[in-house]
Amino acid sequence: MSRHQLQTEIEIDAAPDRVWAILTDFASYPAWNPFIKYVHGIPRPGARLEVRIQPSGARGMTFRPFVLAAEPGRELRWLGHLLLPGVFDGEHRFEIEPLAAGNVLFRQSEQFSGLLVPIFRNSLERDTKRGFEELNRALKARAEARGPG
Repeated sequence: MSRHQLQTEIEIDAAPDRVWAILTDFASYPAWNPFIKYVHGIPRPGARLEVRIQPSGARGMTFRPFVLAAEPGRELRWLGHLLLPGVFDGEHRFEIEPLAAGNVLFRQSEQFSGLLVPIFRNSLERDTKRGFEELNRALKARAEARGPG
């Protein structure tokens, strides 16, 4: 089975709880998130979400992943499938790592696996990775802004 991993990270001058609050306030995504256009559902292990992603300049995709982990202030992780498991699967992870200075390292990664990974590899590296980086920068700007999430 083919595999491919993407990972991006950014340092954010905000407390883990603030970053978590913004990340899990799905209703606000349309106002700030340039990559994940919307998420419907509850960030709770076992819950099913509806997620719409669309990297800038690329076609969008809607999928219905299951939440694997939701640890406040630390990690949100889900697993989605295209069509059937094993065709094109993606385990998406948002990690919030506290740093000594009171800020955090925000890491976004996804492990792709399945039969279609070789076909999508170039667009993952180009478009999806760009989407990750855009989300990271927007989350940083929102978390570092003064006022509510």
